[in-house]
Amino acid sequence: MRLSNLADYAVITMSAAANHCGGERISASELAEETGLPRPTVQKLVSKLTGAGLLRSLRGAHGGLQLARPAAAITVADIVEAVEGPIALTACVDARGECDHEAHCTMKPHWPIINDALRGALAEITLTQLRTKPAQRAHEKEVA
Repeated sequence: MRLSNLADYAVITMSAAANHCGGERISASELAEETGLPRPTVQKLVSKLTGAGLLRSLRGAHGGLQLARPAAAITVADIVEAVEGPIALTACVDARGECDHEAHCTMKPHWPIINDALRGALAEITLTQLRTKPAQRAHEKEVA
């Protein structure tokens, strides 16, 4: 399984936005410059992420973008689903999915369990964690 570039860029964009949480606002252009992503891509992502309730757009002289919830309450699963839709590893996990082998498939009852485990793993990673360097996170786990 591989995330699309857009989902990857959404995580990058949200991580950058999280660096400005605490009332500070940032524009889509500033996010593009900060992340090195193309401005049209960031604008498209901002639209999707705002629509999903992960970013809030404020207009006016002191307007801009900010996280719609605290960074600790936004997960990688939230971000991926905002861009890709529900996480579904196989067609039979997707409610609309159809499979030619469904009648004889012994795996169908197991795929939802596998899918839920993957989604659960992504749901355990918050934007707050992404702002911490991996080595620091490993050290914090050892101490705890």
